Amino acid sequence: MSTDLFLAVSGWPASALLEAVPPACRRAVAPTPAPGMAGADAVVDFPEWRPRRPARHLVPAFSARAPDPFGFRFELSGRAGGTWSPWVGGAAIGEARFAPVAERSDAVAADIDEFRASAPVEAVRLRLRVSAADPGALFREPWLVSLSAWDGESAAAEGRSPGRGARLAVPAVSQMAEEEAIRLRICSPASVAMVLAYYGARVDLTALAREIFHPGLDRFGVWPAAIVAAARRGLAGYLLRFPDWESAAWCLARGLPVIASVRYGTGELAGAAIAETTGHLLVLTGWEGDEVLVNDPAAATAGEVARRYPLDGLRRVWLARAGVGYVLFRPPTSPSDRSPQP
Repeated sequence: MSTDLFLAVSGWPASALLEAVPPACRRAVAPTPAPGMAGADAVVDFPEWRPRRPARHLVPAFSARAPDPFGFRFELSGRAGGTWSPWVGGAAIGEARFAPVAERSDAVAADIDEFRASAPVEAVRLRLRVSAADPGALFREPWLVSLSAWDGESAAAEGRSPGRGARLAVPAVSQMAEEEAIRLRICSPASVAMVLAYYGARVDLTALAREIFHPGLDRFGVWPAAIVAAARRGLAGYLLRFPDWESAAWCLARGLPVIASVRYGTGELAGAAIAETTGHLLVLTGWEGDEVLVNDPAAATAGEVARRYPLDGLRRVWLARAGVGYVLFRPPTSPSDRSPQP
C-alpha cells in the first residue's frame, strides 16, 4: 500500500516540519498560496497534488496558532480518467456558517473526516474555507494544512517490529473518570489530553471534550477538530493513514506519540480495555519486541491505562482497518516567510 502526506505551511520552516513525517509518506512541501476572500469567507486554494499511486481515501487537517475562535471547512475535487469531479465539502468545524455545498458526487464523497473516491484519483485539488472575525489576523499566525492520500490497499497484518524498541513517558488519563454522560464517548479528547500532557500542556479533560465536541454531528471524535484543539495549545499536527507499522515505529523512535483509530470485535485484541468497539482512539507510546506499549483511555482507572497489546493484533485492528493516526508535535520556534494576507 502507499500513503502520501502533502503539506502546505506558513510561518514555520518547511524543512523542520518534514522531519516530523515518516519518510515512507513524506512529500515536498507545497508553496503556500495566498488566501483570498469569497464574500465573508477567507479561501485558500492549494496547488494540484499528485500522489505516487492513485488514491481512494483522502484525509485533510488544519493546524493554526490563531488564538481567536474560527471555523473552517475543507472542499475537494479529484481527477480520475482525466476528468475533474465537482467540488464536495466535508463537515464544517468550529464556529462557522458556510453556504451549502454538495457532500458527494458520482466520483467523490465526503464522510465527516475524510473524502472517498469511487474510482482512484490521480490528482487532487484541496480548498480551505475559513470563517473568522479577522481572517488576516488568523493567517498572520503560523499555520499548516496537510492531506493524507492513501491508495486503498490494505496494510500487512503481520510482521516483526523493527529496531530495538522505544518507550515514551506519556501521562495516563482515563476517560472513565469523567462524568457519566460523556465518559464512554470521549476517547479522542482523552487521547489528545494525554499527548498534550506529554508535551507539558496539561488540560482539564471535560473542558477539552466540550471544545472538541461537534454539536451538528453529536460527536466528540471528529478528527480535524482534535487537531485544531491541540494547535490552540501550541502543538502542530497532521492526520495520516499509516501505510505500515514501520512508519508508526519511526514516529515513536523520534519521540512522537501516535493517536491511533482502531476498531475490533470480541477476542480480536488480547488484553483490550474494552471487549469490542466500532471506533476507538488510544495512544501508542512505544514498543518492545512484538508488543506495542499503549495508553488506552478506556481503562477503568488511570493506573490501568498503560497496557501492552500484541503487535500482530494491533496491526489487524488498526492498520488493516482505518489505519488513521493523529501525530502532534512541537513546531519549530524560528519563523519562516509568511504567506500574503487576504
